[in-house]
Amino acid sequence: MTTITSELPAVLAAAERLATATQLGVPVAAVRDLIGADDVDLAYAVQSRGTRRRIDEGARVVGHKIGLTSTAVQRQLGVDQPDFGVLFHDMDAGTTPLAQRPRLLQPKIEAELAFVLGADLTGDDLDPISVRGAIDYAAPALEIVDSRIAGWDITFGDTVADNASSGWFVLGEQRLSLDDFEPREITMAMRIDGEIVSRGKGADCLGDPLLALAWLARTAQALGDPLRAGEIVLSGALGPMAPLVPGARVHAELTQRSGPLGTVDFTLEEQR
Repeated sequence: MTTITSELPAVLAAAERLATATQLGVPVAAVRDLIGADDVDLAYAVQSRGTRRRIDEGARVVGHKIGLTSTAVQRQLGVDQPDFGVLFHDMDAGTTPLAQRPRLLQPKIEAELAFVLGADLTGDDLDPISVRGAIDYAAPALEIVDSRIAGWDITFGDTVADNASSGWFVLGEQRLSLDDFEPREITMAMRIDGEIVSRGKGADCLGDPLLALAWLARTAQALGDPLRAGEIVLSGALGPMAPLVPGARVHAELTQRSGPLGTVDFTLEEQR
């Protein structure tokens, strides 16, 4: 992506429209009328402007999220590739007080596997084997996804521009070593108020969450912003996302053939 692309009137207008939704707390119309439904370069240019705006406001980048890792969702949006967004420090609902988190407009929730990197991911051989060696630990995670676009009426271009429909995230307390499990073989069950609302498995995430991480590592490096030690990477949903309302109590558990791996919990409080 070039500086010229990020300064195009359509990119500036789309970024401003999404920023208005955040500032006013009211969803806005989709931005595909400005940047198209599937123009990857323009969509990421809009996302980049949003990232710079947040950094200028004092937010710190702590990692990335991978989206559209499910083939079913890809088919729904007519795309054949995943996308990614940026995680900021105040999106961590496990450590940031409610009043200091970004406002949610239309939240939904999904369960996934998070990786915390112990080494930079750079070089020519960014495949599942090499990225495995760079992982410090994994953890069960919940992602509270959100859309600044009214009614979640999104195409690929819309969601990429909107920071891959990011909201908040929560990591479970367990630190899981990849010596003890294979990410592609895990299973997930997510409950809201005690009822199962989503099930899935590691293989539903691009065939293997490590493949998703390798894709992100290559993509980030190609864009000149490689993944660094200490970053959190949400590897993508292991099952369908579910609607989320204030007061909802969410519990997700990851298991493997030999038994439980870890759990993560979250309760959505009312924002004022």
